[in-house]
Amino acid sequence: MDQQAELRSFLTTRRARTTPEEAGMQPFPGTRRVAGMRREEVAYLAGISVDYYTRLERGRVTGISEEILEAVSRALKLNEVEHEHLFSLVRALRPRSSWPPRTKPAATTQHEDILQRIVDAIDVPAFIQNPRLDVVASNPIGWKLFPYAQQYLDRGEKRRFNHMRFQLLDPRAQDFYVDWEGSIRGGVALLRQAAGRDREDQELFTLIGELSAKSELFRTLWASHDVQKYHRATKRLRHPLVGQLVSDSQSLTVDGGSGYNLVIYTVEPGSPTHDALQILNNWSTQEETSLALDEQQAE
Repeated sequence: MDQQAELRSFLTTRRARTTPEEAGMQPFPGTRRVAGMRREEVAYLAGISVDYYTRLERGRVTGISEEILEAVSRALKLNEVEHEHLFSLVRALRPRSSWPPRTKPAATTQHEDILQRIVDAIDVPAFIQNPRLDVVASNPIGWKLFPYAQQYLDRGEKRRFNHMRFQLLDPRAQDFYVDWEGSIRGGVALLRQAAGRDREDQELFTLIGELSAKSELFRTLWASHDVQKYHRATKRLRHPLVGQLVSDSQSLTVDGGSGYNLVIYTVEPGSPTHDALQILNNWSTQEETSLALDEQQAE
């Protein structure tokens, strides 16, 4: 992936979304050929020369200080995640010797056993995802909440179940997610943030290439350069066995700076969703849940 092009596209999409008036300034005179702010208007708001800003937008980051990046971030009204993403993109263009050390997850069986014990200690749906949105560990009720995931594993898939691959490439996902496109939009933004953060994750870029080749929606959303991190959200699912479910999703970082997140689904006691999850728990094993799903699909 062209790192200079990534930085250029991110900055141009950020300035295109904000008009000079929204940024708190009078537009510069002359014919406007771009949406949003011109380069010289961003430079003016950041208190730097147009040449400096142009160099940054073209990916020429030598001599671009953190103070300049902070000023550009303020001028473009970047949120916290976008601000961090800008620094990650610039970092990727600098010599590796200047990179700060990053924590990497330990890719060992013992490490995964520890992650599994974490989710097994939780009595509501819970799973752990890596930055690629692969499920690396889930408790039984978590698999039952996402029954199609277990079907992938039952078929002997060698790779992990990936939420984005399922949402974009499995036609069942459009019915499973009440807000299917919104869910995909959020997932693409998570992958974009992860790609800016870790330029050495070859599995991530292989996934991005696969989704780009197979999904026009992914290509469109990827081109927007939107980024986000995990956050609290309301999840609405149409479960094939127990109907519509509404839950609160909360994510917690695990393994320090590894990018792994523990995602927990909680429901209101006594709610229809609470009762539906109790029904799911009545299937003593995930295999019984998968069998019930197979029977339901065969009808």
